[in-house]
Amino acid sequence: MSAAPSLRVERELLRRPGIQWLASVDEVGRGALGGPVSVGVVLVNLQTPSAPEGVRDSKLLSPAARARMVPRLRGWAPAWAVAHASADEIDAVGILRALRLAGERAFAQLPHRPDHVLLDGSYDWITRPEPALFDEDGALSDPGDWAEPPPVTVRVKADLSCSSVAAASVLAKTTRDALMVDLAVVYPEYGWAENKGYASPDHLAALERLGPCSQHRRSWRLPGVVDTASG
Repeated sequence: MSAAPSLRVERELLRRPGIQWLASVDEVGRGALGGPVSVGVVLVNLQTPSAPEGVRDSKLLSPAARARMVPRLRGWAPAWAVAHASADEIDAVGILRALRLAGERAFAQLPHRPDHVLLDGSYDWITRPEPALFDEDGALSDPGDWAEPPPVTVRVKADLSCSSVAAASVLAKTTRDALMVDLAVVYPEYGWAENKGYASPDHLAALERLGPCSQHRRSWRLPGVVDTASG
């Protein structure tokens, strides 16, 4: 069994000059065929105690264990948030920009602006790219509300080693799962109460039989949809 996650990495970052609040981030639903993508954020500082015993990456916990962990995590974290980008938004802007959109919505819920971000994975999808000087028509582009975000540290498998990232994954997973259970009442044919929008055999069979509904990501290569682009 791998070692339990800890706040070692988080505390190393928080000891850097100018970092008082660290936002630890994980996402769920990125590979699903239907439903939103969800981003969880947990805010910690140097005064934050060790996370509740038993916290792990959400994928390593049973649904019942995740549910039991949620109130403990909410009571432990100085602040936390979960936000979403819909299937329509994923289709409109692509999965990476949709992740950024969900992340910005989550950050907007926090009581403190983070000074630094610890992000699970290998790619920084939080930082907005600098706007191109010219738009597609050759005219000067307007950067709009683009602004420099907090610096981001990307760490592969941070949800396995960093307890605040593991906490973010549990909060995001349980929140998104509850949304998918609610959507399953409206769209019972796809088995979302069980598969949560992922490509399970029953979900794929329903797509082949019925085609997609409004909560599916139609820009993805879905069974029953012809000439779609990959998400």
